[in-house]
Formats: sequence, structure tokens, C-alpha cells
Amino acid sequence: MAQRILSLAAEEGSERLQEALQSLAEGELGDMVTRQALKGRETAALLRGIFRGSPCSQRSGVLRRLQVYKHCVPLVESGDLHLGKVSEIIGLLMLEARQLPGHALAELANLFVDVIKGGSLTNGKSLELFSTVLTALASSKENLAYGKGELNGEEFKKQLINTLCSSKWDPRCVIHLANMFRDIPLSGEELQFVVEKVLRMFSKLDLQEIPPLVYQLLLLSAKGSKKTVLEGIISFFNQLDKRQKEEQRVPQSVDLEVATMPLDQLRHVEGTVILHIVSVINLDQDLGEELIRHLKAEQQKDPGRALCPFSVALLLSVAVKHRLQEQIFDFLKTSITRSCKDLQFLQASKFLQDLFPQQHDITAVILEVVKNSAFGWDHVTQGLVDLGFSLMESYEPKKPFGGKAADNSYGLSKMPAQQACRLGASILLETFKVHEPIRSDILEQVLNRVLTKAASPVSHFIDLLSNIVVSAPLVLQTSSSKVTETFDNLSFLPIDTVQGLLRAVQPLLKVSMSVRDSLILVLQKAIFSRQLDARKAAVAGFLLLLRNFKVLGSLTSSQSSQAIGATQVQADVHACYNSAANEAFCLEILGSLRRCLSQQADVRLMLYEGFYDVLRRNSQLASSIMETLLSQIKQYYLPQPDLLPPLKLEGCIMAQGDQIFLQEPLAHLLCCIQHCLAWYKSTVRRCQGAEDEEEEEEGVGFEQNFEEMLESVTRRMIKSELEDFELDKSADFSLSSGVGVKNNIYAIQVMGICEVLIEYNFNIGNFSKNKFEDVLGLFTCYNKLSEILREKAGKNKSALSNKTARSFLSMGFVSTLLTALFRDNAQSHEESLAVLRSSTEFLRYAVSVALQKVQQLEETGQTDGPDGQNPEKMFQNLCKITQVLLWRYTSIPTVVEESGKKKGKSISLLCLEGLLRIFNTVQQLYSARIPQFLQALDITDGDAEETDINVTEKAAFQIRQFQRSLVNQLSSAEDDFNAKETQSLITVLSTLSKLLDPTSQQFLQFLTWTVKVCKENALEDISCCKGLLSLLFSVHVLYKSPVGLLRELAQDIHACLGDIDQDIEVEGRCHFAVVNAKTAAPTLLVLGQVDKVLEEVDWLIKKLTSLGSDTSEDSSQASNQTQALEKGVILQLGTLLTVYHELVQTALPSGSCVDTLLRSLSKTYGILTSLIKHYIQACRSSSNTIPGRLEKLVKLSGSHLTPQCYSFITYVQNIHSESLSFVEEKKKKKKEDDAAAVSTVMAKVLRETKPIPNLIFAIEQYEKFLIHLSKKSKVNLMQYMKLSTSRDFRINASVLDSALQERSLEDAENEPHNDQSSTAEQTDESQEPKKKRQRKK
Repeated sequence: MAQRILSLAAEEGSERLQEALQSLAEGELGDMVTRQALKGRETAALLRGIFRGSPCSQRSGVLRRLQVYKHCVPLVESGDLHLGKVSEIIGLLMLEARQLPGHALAELANLFVDVIKGGSLTNGKSLELFSTVLTALASSKENLAYGKGELNGEEFKKQLINTLCSSKWDPRCVIHLANMFRDIPLSGEELQFVVEKVLRMFSKLDLQEIPPLVYQLLLLSAKGSKKTVLEGIISFFNQLDKRQKEEQRVPQSVDLEVATMPLDQLRHVEGTVILHIVSVINLDQDLGEELIRHLKAEQQKDPGRALCPFSVALLLSVAVKHRLQEQIFDFLKTSITRSCKDLQFLQASKFLQDLFPQQHDITAVILEVVKNSAFGWDHVTQGLVDLGFSLMESYEPKKPFGGKAADNSYGLSKMPAQQACRLGASILLETFKVHEPIRSDILEQVLNRVLTKAASPVSHFIDLLSNIVVSAPLVLQTSSSKVTETFDNLSFLPIDTVQGLLRAVQPLLKVSMSVRDSLILVLQKAIFSRQLDARKAAVAGFLLLLRNFKVLGSLTSSQSSQAIGATQVQADVHACYNSAANEAFCLEILGSLRRCLSQQADVRLMLYEGFYDVLRRNSQLASSIMETLLSQIKQYYLPQPDLLPPLKLEGCIMAQGDQIFLQEPLAHLLCCIQHCLAWYKSTVRRCQGAEDEEEEEEGVGFEQNFEEMLESVTRRMIKSELEDFELDKSADFSLSSGVGVKNNIYAIQVMGICEVLIEYNFNIGNFSKNKFEDVLGLFTCYNKLSEILREKAGKNKSALSNKTARSFLSMGFVSTLLTALFRDNAQSHEESLAVLRSSTEFLRYAVSVALQKVQQLEETGQTDGPDGQNPEKMFQNLCKITQVLLWRYTSIPTVVEESGKKKGKSISLLCLEGLLRIFNTVQQLYSARIPQFLQALDITDGDAEETDINVTEKAAFQIRQFQRSLVNQLSSAEDDFNAKETQSLITVLSTLSKLLDPTSQQFLQFLTWTVKVCKENALEDISCCKGLLSLLFSVHVLYKSPVGLLRELAQDIHACLGDIDQDIEVEGRCHFAVVNAKTAAPTLLVLGQVDKVLEEVDWLIKKLTSLGSDTSEDSSQASNQTQALEKGVILQLGTLLTVYHELVQTALPSGSCVDTLLRSLSKTYGILTSLIKHYIQACRSSSNTIPGRLEKLVKLSGSHLTPQCYSFITYVQNIHSESLSFVEEKKKKKKEDDAAAVSTVMAKVLRETKPIPNLIFAIEQYEKFLIHLSKKSKVNLMQYMKLSTSRDFRINASVLDSALQERSLEDAENEPHNDQSSTAEQTDESQEPKKKRQRKK
């Protein structure tokens, strides 16, 4: 039959063909098509023949066509046919579909909907036909039956899509359906419906099927609904990530049914999806812009949902396209700093922590992206690297104008900018560890920045470089050419950068001979450079090499072994270079360094400071170094035993024209000798064997030389008078003359030499009385000079001469000396120590040097002298010093001590200052070791396990000691009260309170005690009062909001200063005794605390506004949070209004108090306006009524604040007008040229009344928006507002009356003398407009 139809179809006429087709029974036609298709013969020709014999003009033809369509759809989907055959059939059916009438198309479309609902689609090929049917249907003009009524084609199509998207889809056909919808013209509403349906299907699909579906969805988004598509994809993967994290956190709770996909599979799918999105954004730029717009909007509402690991990775991948890079990086940087600021804000306030128990931390999210990128996300790495460098450059440490760069790398990063810079470095370091291909690129960029940013601080880049080298030193070998290129520029870099850079790449020098050789060449060139910095760089480089290339036989000690780690260099250096080569190499360097001993003082200074470390790490070089030092000191040492002074000071200076310079830092040279000799005697001599006799003799030679020399210098220095050094009280010490400069240099050198000898004699003295008498003799010489310099500096008042010379004592010695002076109870030492203890000046000197060392440690992270750069040794010394100072301060009160000598600061007060600095330094530099620090201070509990140290308990114990001291101070008689000590005690308590856990019992006890102290002690010292109140607030804010305290303080201030209306007597309620007549006005600076509360409220209102615009599914949760926030904001503002209610009625003295209060009021009205705007917005978006709480707040502002503000403004203006009239009268009396005094007062009045217009404007703005809200909410809020005073043109009635009376009196007096009064009046009236002066512009 098929053959017959084919032959009939070939004929010209179609009548016989139609007859043949009509003769076929219903099922035969379908069977025939199936057979023909399965045989693969001429199926298309057969279908063409059938369609030719079934014209659409005849009903039977349409039915036959429908029959073919209905049969072909299941046939195509059966999977029995070859794909080529399927495409052929579908192509033909699609061509013919457009000829079908509307009702047939409708029937066909319904068939497809049933097929999809039934889930019988397998390969989805027939859906191409469905899209054609729907497209044809949409353009159909005839009305089609739908249910009981009729619809046109477009409406019918809409209903079909609605039905389709509401029905259940087989997961296997989702991708085909998404592809199909691309070919159908859809309205915006229909597209949204389709997109939402596809997104809902994500969770039902296998993970591997999601990337192709996402791709189809992205292509579909070209028609619209971009935001929905992106939001759906990001939200889906965010949920998957959260679930994965939850399962990793609680592995035992994983149920077999709920168990999700393996982690690596999820990451690979996410990576593919990101690639798809990026490829579509390359074709459709609008999609990229929509992504940024969506995430910005989302971030305002819920940062946790907007910036999840998936969306950040996506943004970084898109950022590679340069058109969007700037926008994306700006957005990410803003988000990072905002997140850091928010976290900082929350940590400082318990009130906010209660409202926001969980806070999003974007830094953790970004570092998670780096971790995830290990799963083959190569497209993210470039974005990560760019972001890392962008953060480090945008938030790098700033260099103050004309000053030294502030380098806080050793401290804790507290500021958001510092945290952002730290995050940039972490991103780069972690990316470096994870991605091998990009390592050389990161390294190159870091080195480039170290070179090119020489003028600005580069410590953060050097720290990063150091961490990179430590994580993979052998990577540097592959990039060694870049490192050697960097070395070529060493002589042009600042010395700090050079030292940091060399320390960072030092591990490479041990494994790469070529790099080491190129460095040596560069350094040897630099040593002969004209530039001083280049020569200093050369010395720094050579010292580093000497420290790290050990000669065989050198002692190994825990300090001397350089921490490189087994992973870095497997083989010992001696395997690379033999010891002879190393020795020759080191001696060659020493030879080069000897030349530097004839250069400027700065270069010599570096050498003297570096030799000790070289010696300690490379003991075989001891004899060479000691010989060098011996020959150097001999140039200045006078060996004759009776000659005074023992050293040639004139050889240490050099004149150049009129100027005089220090040529040889003699004190530093002696200091270096003293430390090297002490180390040599304690270490090398003990370890040397008897077999090295020659060497020993040589060693004994210089050792004996040095000892005799130091002994002789000590003896003669004690005998020397100041005149021997050409220094006495009458000498000139001004820095403006050559003689003065010379005398200053001499004085500092002599003082330094005395200090070096004090340390030497104390150390070798072994508690002998004679040696300690020598120490005291040296100190006497030091002290005389010190007194003269201090006296001269006091006269000159110049900043330079006021600086205390830096002490030459080492930190280790200071801790030993203090322990001996204050804590050594050994019977055998008593007699000798009594010599030193008898001198109060010496005790004070020892404590003040400790204070100086701690200050240096706090500011630079290291100290001068041996082990000054060793954090571990510094920490141990700090602990020892703290123990001593703490014992000295608590056991000998200042009062007892001060009853004796009044000259200079008391030792107890110095101890307290030292403790304050130490507590700050430990929190800044050694935050991780605070438990060990507190453990070291607690002498009673020395044997406790380190693991179970309770920081809060230990800190509370120390706090109690200082509390006792403060109470003693406050309860002491007025004559004994020491304001400076009280202030320091308050600051110490404030510092230690940071160590208490805010949830602990000890914290609560401390808060209660602070409140009690403020309530019971009437302090008259203003600075102590401020300190005590700021301590109270800093503690209270971590417990709960301080608005209640503020109200009580405001009431006290009002009671102390009286009311602006003098007739009103204020009820004397005293809550806090610290607020009294003397301290009340300055205490008004508690407004600083009010401003902090206002900042919190402002921050909350911003959060409220962003939550208010959130229309997500979690809207119920959001509304609960919104209500909690609104309640918090209104309660805070309500209490603050009562605070201001008290303050604006207080008779404040004119000056900063009034100014601060007026500005603070303007800010309050601004925040009230923001809150009203929030409610206006809320009323717009929903039909919510305003809460009763807000109504009460508005009522309170109308009754308790606005009227009082206007009265206060009048009061302020009256004060100023009085002061002006007083000055005018004074001027009249004096009748002199006092214009300057008047203009000063005028300027002051103008300055102090400047905030008044701003306040009035703020009040009027508030009332304007209240009117808006009243209209929106249908609640009359303005009923609570009184009519405000008009200030544009204000007439004071009483003043006007008196003026009119005066005028009438004058007129009455003039009348009898004037015959033509009436005419005069008329002329006056007519002339008046002309008399008016034109206003000056």
C-alpha cells in the first residue's frame, strides 16, 4: 500500500491519491508509517504523499493529518528509530504544522501537554515540533474552544503554558523542555513562570544534569528574567554548600536517604556551571551587569545570601573580562571593609550582639573560595590573584607626611583597612600553595611591588614574600632569575626594605649557588657606592650571609639554627659546600666588612650591632671578629694607666666646614665588644677542647687584652671629672653652634660608655661589693651628665634636645638588674646589693630604662642589643620585668615613698607607667601568649599546667590588686591624692578589663565595682573623672546598652549646674558622686558616649531599611527580625530623648559644652528623621499601620525635647549677647583702640552660634517628614508637636514695647521746641523710604 501511495503521490493530480488514502482504515495509516520508518525507506516521501492527499481545506484531510501527527509523536519518542530518521520526520512535520487550522493545532498542543505530563518523553526530539505548534497557535486568529468558553490563539497558548508549568515534569525531560521554550515567543509573565518552574526542578535532578540545564536556562534568559535565573542558580548552589558543610560538621547524623553528593563532584559541577555563566556573559554583557546589580541589591539585605563561596567565585571568574573588573573589585572591596566594620561594631556592643546573634564574615567566605578552587577551578585563580593584590594596594599601611612609615605588621590588625590588607595577603599565600601554575606569576608580582613601591611602606609585601618562601622554597629556584634581577636594584632601596627582602629570600641562598654568587657581586659593588644607603645595604647583606653560612665546627644551639624546616632544604649545607669553602667565603666577607670600619658612623653602627648575632650563629668566626674589634678600639684607647680620660674622644668626631659629625660611635663599639666578650667567655671557652691549644692561646690573647682594657677604662672613667672630657655645667650644649654639637656628641658618647661599663662590671662582678661600688661610681658620672643635659634642654625647649638618649643597656640585663635590686633576698648578696639599693637615683634610673625598653618594643616590635629581635627572649624578659615592677608597686605605695624625696617622679609611679605600657604591649604583640604571661605573674601558682590557664581568673586576680590601689588613692587625704597615679591606675584597669570574658562572673563583679566607685567618690580632678567615666562606659557597653547610665548622669549634671530658667530650682538627685560642681560641665563630654549610641541606632536604621526591602521567601523571619530591631531602636531613642531633656534645660557655661550639645542634638533629629523615613517607606510597600511605640516616641519628642531645644537656643543667644554687650561697655570705658578684643569676642560668638541654624533646620526637617507620615498612615502625629518659634523674623514683644515708649518720650520732649511738628512728621513719612540703607551684599 505504501508503494501505491508513493506512486500516486508522484502523479500530477491528487484525486486518486485522496481516494486511496480515504479507503484506508483508521489504524492502517499509522501502521504503514511505522513499517516504512522502521525499514528506513522513503519515510519522508511517504509522509509528503499523505500530506499531499490530505488538504487542509477538507475536514477529512485535517483529521488525517492530525492522525499522522498523533501517531508520529510516540513513534519518534519510542527510541526505535535512527536519529537521522527522527530529525527527518520532525523537520517535515514542523514544515507542515503551520498549515493546520487553529482547532487542530489546539488539539495537537493538548496532546503534547498530556505526553509531557505522562512522562513518556525519552529523547525530547518531538518537542521541536511542540515549539512550532505553540508558535503557530499564538499567531492563529480564530477563536478556540477552551473549557466552556472560547479563547484566541495567544490566550490559549498562555493557558497551555500555565497548565504545563503547573504539572509534574519527568526529570529526564527538563533539559529538553528548557531548550524548547527558547524557540517559543513568550511574554514576560510567561517567561517568569517557565524560569521559576525550571529552577524548582533543580533539586529533583541528578547533580551531573545541572550544568547543561543551567546553560539552557542562561540562553533562555536572553529573552528576560535574568535576575530570577541568576538568583535561582546562586541560591541553589549556596544551599548545597551549606548542606555539605553541615554534613562535614556532623558526620554521624548523615542519613542514607538524605546523603548528598561527594564533595569533589559538587565542586566540579560548580566549576562547570561558573564556566557556562562566564561564557554566556561574554556573549551577553547585560547578563554580567545584571549579576552585579543583583548581588549589590542582595548584599544590602542579606550579605550572607549575596556573597556565598559560589557567588564570589562566579564574580572573580567574570572579573577576568576587563570591562566589568573594576566594578566587581570595587563591590568586593566595599563588601569586605563593610563586613569588617560591622564585625568591629558588633564586638563593641552587647546591645547589638543580642539583636544580631549571627554575623556574616566575608573574609572566611573568600578564603573558602581559595580552598574550593583546588578542584580544577583554573578560571577563578586569576581573579583571586588580582583581588589579593588589589586589596593589598588599596589598604596598604599609610606613610605619614614627612614621617617614617607606620609599620604595624608586628601588632594586631584592628582596623578594617588593616584586616582587608591582611586578607589580601592570605588570599595570595593560600592561592600560591594551592595552584602551582600561577606561583611564578605571584612571586614576580610581589617582587615587582617591593621594587617599585620603595617610597611607600612595603612591609606587608615582604611579609607575604617571606611566607611564600617558607611554604615552598624550591619554587624560587625556578624563578631565581627574577630574584637575581631584584638583587641588582638593592642599592636603590631603603635599608629597611633591603633587610626585609634579604631575610625573606635567605632560604634560597642555601640551595642556589648562582643566586648567592650574584648577591655577593651586587653587595661588593654596593660597598664602594657613593650612596650611603647602598653601603648600608651591603653591610646588611654581608651580615646576613655570615649569620647563615656556618663554618664546620661552629656550635649549634637552639638560637643559632636558622628555622628553615625539613621540607625546605633536605640536605645540610655542608653537603652543598664543604667547610673549607664556607670558611674561605666567610673570611672573604669579613675582609670586605673591615673596609667599612673606615666609613661613616651609620655604616659602622650597623656592623657593631650585627657582629654579636654573627658570632652567636657562627662561632668559628669568633677570633677573626674579636681581632677586628680589638684593632678598632686600640685606635681610641690610651694605654697609659694614669692618663685621664682613658679614650680619645676627639678622634670620634669629624669636622666638615662649619659642621661637626660623629665619625666613630665609640659607645656602640664598646657595647659590641662587651657583648661579644661575654658570649665568648660563657660559650666558646667552655666548649673548646684541650687539643686546640694554639687557638686557645690566641683566644686567651685577645680575651685578656679586652679584660685589661675594660678594667682600666672603668677605673679611669670613675676617676675622671667632667672637665677631663671638656664638659661641665658652663659648657655650651646648644645644637645651633659647632661647639654645642661637639659637646652634645661627647656627652652622649660618655654616657653610653658609662652604661656599657655598668653592664660589664655588674655581669662580671658576681655580687662583689667592690664591683658594685664601681657600678655606682660609673652611674654617678652618667648621672651628672644626664642632669646637665636635662637642665640645658629645659632652657632651650627645643624638641631635639628634649629627647632622652637611648640607653645602651640590653633588655636581658635590665630584667636581671631589676630582679637583683628589688627581688633578690639571698643572704650572700645582701651586703653588695645594699650599695646599689642605697642610691634612689640608681633605682629610679633602672626602672626608667626598663620603661624606655618597653616603649621601644611597643613602637617597633624589637629592642636594641642582643636578642632584641628574638620575640621569645623578649617575651621572657617582659615577664621578668613585669613581676618585679608589679611587686615593687604593690608592696611600696607611692604615698610612703613620696613622704621622703620630692625630686623627680617616684619609683612607684614609674613602675605603674611601666606596667601600663607592658600590658598594652603584651596585648598588641603577644596576644596568643597572654595566658602564659598571666601565669608568669602569678607567683603562687607556678607549677600549674599550661593547658588549663583560665585567662579571666588570672586577669581578675591582677585587676583586684590595682582596684585596691585605686581605692586607697581615692580614699586618701586631699594632700596625698596623686592625680597622675589615679589616671594611670584607671588606664591599667581599662587595659586589663579587656582580658575578662564579658559573660563571666568576674566581669560582672568588675562592672559592679566600677559603678560603685563612680557613685561613691567625689573626684575633683577633671581628667581622672573623665577617665573613670570612660572606663565605666567601656565595660558597661559589653554588658548592656548604657542609655540608663546616661540618663542618670544627665540628671546629675542638670542638678549640679542648675536650670536655664533661674527661677526653677532643680531637684537635687545625686546618682554619681563623680559629677559635682567642678566636674559637671566637663563631664558633659559623656556626649561622646551618646554619639556612640546614636551611631549604633543609625546603623540599625540602615539595617532596618535594607530588611524592609527584602521580599524573599523568608519574609516571616525577616519581619520578626524587623520588629525586634524597630523595638530596639525606638527604646534606645526614647531613653536618649530623656537624656537630652535634662541636658537642654541645664545652664551650661558657654564654650565647647554648648557647641557639642547643639551638634549632638542636630544629629539626634537627623536620626529621628531617618526613622520616620523608614516608616514612610514601610507604609508605601505594605498597608502596615505604624506601631504605638513610634507614636509614643513622637509624642515624647514633641513634649520633652523640641520646646526645650527652642528655649535652650534662646538661652545660648542671651549668653552671647551679654558677652558682646559686656565687651562693648568695656570698650566705651577704656576709650582705647580695643577693636582686636571686640573682633575676637565677635568671632567666638559667631563660631559658637554656627550650629544653631543647623539644629533648627534638623527640627524642621523632622517635622516635615512627620507630616508626610501622618498623611500616609492616616494617624495625626503632628498633634504632639507645638508650633515652633519662627526665627526668620523674630520680634521680642517686651523689647519692642520699651523701644516704643522711649520713642514717644523723645517725641514729647521735642514737640514744644518745634513749631511745625505736623509738617515735619509729614515730611518724615514721605522721606522714610529714601532713608533706608541698601543692604550690603
